Amino acid sequence: MSQLTIYGDTFDSRLLIGTALYPSIKVMRQAIEASGSEIVTLSLRRQSPQDNGGEQFWQQIKELNVTLLPNTAGCHSVKEVVNLAKMSRELFQTDWIKLELIGDEYSLQPDPFELVKATDILLKDGFKVLPYCTDDLVLCRRLADLGCEVIMPWGAPIGTGQGLLNPYALETIRHRLPDTTLIIDAGIGLPSHAVQAFELGYDAILLNSAVAQATDPVLMATAFKYAADAGRIGFLAGRMPEKQIAQPSTPTMGMPFWHQE
Repeated sequence: MSQLTIYGDTFDSRLLIGTALYPSIKVMRQAIEASGSEIVTLSLRRQSPQDNGGEQFWQQIKELNVTLLPNTAGCHSVKEVVNLAKMSRELFQTDWIKLELIGDEYSLQPDPFELVKATDILLKDGFKVLPYCTDDLVLCRRLADLGCEVIMPWGAPIGTGQGLLNPYALETIRHRLPDTTLIIDAGIGLPSHAVQAFELGYDAILLNSAVAQATDPVLMATAFKYAADAGRIGFLAGRMPEKQIAQPSTPTMGMPFWHQE
């Protein structure tokens, strides 16, 4: 099975995982390890390693030996995003940034107009931008045209766990952007949602709430690990064609019939 490629770096796991909302740091670490994820997202605003109160958190993250993907969670303007991205680059020593720029506080829907502006600025400043956006084809094409090699459309609003609300839109994006790495970010609540995302041809998924808020986060992380593998392998295998009429799995045409006297 081919590896996931993000801005030239390759990974065996196609599952990205967040670090928020876990009942404890110990459970967070166990869940990340159980998921097999090699990329972990974290927010400078929520867990700054410069903050003495977050030192234990930061130490646990470093010991996991994973690739860090800082995000700009909580930002509502281009200025906020750019400033936080620069701080994250200096602090975490990475030019990767998961770009979040919220336009509606109720749904936490990304602001498409400001997102494009911020993406353009950050790309020109040398960042490798992974923008979180809605499932709008024109927006995704615009981000790709700017130079984004990775785009992260939502399946549903953040934290809702409703799965893929608009599979048609997501499948259209996949079809129209065949050379772009596409990651479903937000809305996935069940392992079956993850399987569906991979069956649509998406390259990876990003999770947080679905694992962190499960009754057993470690067990749920394990379930998502296998769901990612099953969905990806199923996509590569190629599905059977859909039909409008039933067709027996054991055909009778050409088969001998035994006549008993």
